[in-house]
Amino acid sequence: MNVLDEIYGLGIVPVIALDDAKDAEPLAKALCNGGLPCAEVTFRTDAAEESIRIMSQKFPEMLVGAGTVLTTEQVDRAAGAGAKFIVSPGLNPKVVKYCIDRNIPVLPGTSNPSDVEMALELGLEVVKFFPAEAAGGIGMIKAMSAPYTKVRFMPTGGVNAGNLKDYLDFPKIIACGGTWMVKKDLIAAGRFDEIESLTREAVVRMLGFELRHIGINAQGEDEACSIADSFESMFGFTRKTGDSSVFAGTAVEVMKKPYRGRNGHIAVGTNYMDRAIYHLEKQGVKFDMDTAKKDEKGKIKAVYLQDEIGGFAVHLVQK
Repeated sequence: MNVLDEIYGLGIVPVIALDDAKDAEPLAKALCNGGLPCAEVTFRTDAAEESIRIMSQKFPEMLVGAGTVLTTEQVDRAAGAGAKFIVSPGLNPKVVKYCIDRNIPVLPGTSNPSDVEMALELGLEVVKFFPAEAAGGIGMIKAMSAPYTKVRFMPTGGVNAGNLKDYLDFPKIIACGGTWMVKKDLIAAGRFDEIESLTREAVVRMLGFELRHIGINAQGEDEACSIADSFESMFGFTRKTGDSSVFAGTAVEVMKKPYRGRNGHIAVGTNYMDRAIYHLEKQGVKFDMDTAKKDEKGKIKAVYLQDEIGGFAVHLVQK
């Protein structure tokens, strides 16, 4: 998996300004524990280079990049410290070409069609959109991206927990850069437990996991219909018969014959199936990809986890 694929899977790139490199290790630990093993360390401070080195060495599983890179000299320093990607606030052709010649992924800042066309001329198809909210937000990205069908954006600047989903719902967004879980005052105060909590909350909000339905294994169609009828008569869950199962409302699915799971199955919905799979696999969760169902575009819309939980098979479904 290349760097841009990893950024897409993560969905959120924490943007960090560190004044003291001693904070790099506990901050990296908080991000990893919170479910975002990623950091864009900005070169706005003198501690940036050493912070990147510490994070890269202490947490090799992290995707560490350098932000606010303005010169080729900073590119060299960042890459030498272990940065795996470069981000800049604007599009400097000299810096972009320097990165491309050295096979370093670079996301230069853009805010208008002229910037995007310059990026395309340089051979890029993924760019930063900055400052996102001040430059028109998701509405501006949608309007601007229409002529550029292959370009994807990483909006940064004003993205927060409240508008994150608005951005990520647009398929041309590769990820969002954000600072709300790594605010400078929290870092300065050493409140890394709070940073870990905010990071975990950001991932949970992004993935949007929620229970969709419970599956019950019946021994035949008659029993399945009888069970569904019980839920309808007691709770008003309207029965709907399908080819392989009978639903009672949307909360209960009764299989016409025993299916996966000793006790049945549980369906969990998510906002973004591909990102959910990426994050769960990072936790060691395994999927049975032979069970994957795809839509007409080839994107997975449902897939079972390999292992049962409490005697129940579990599958993810795209909301």
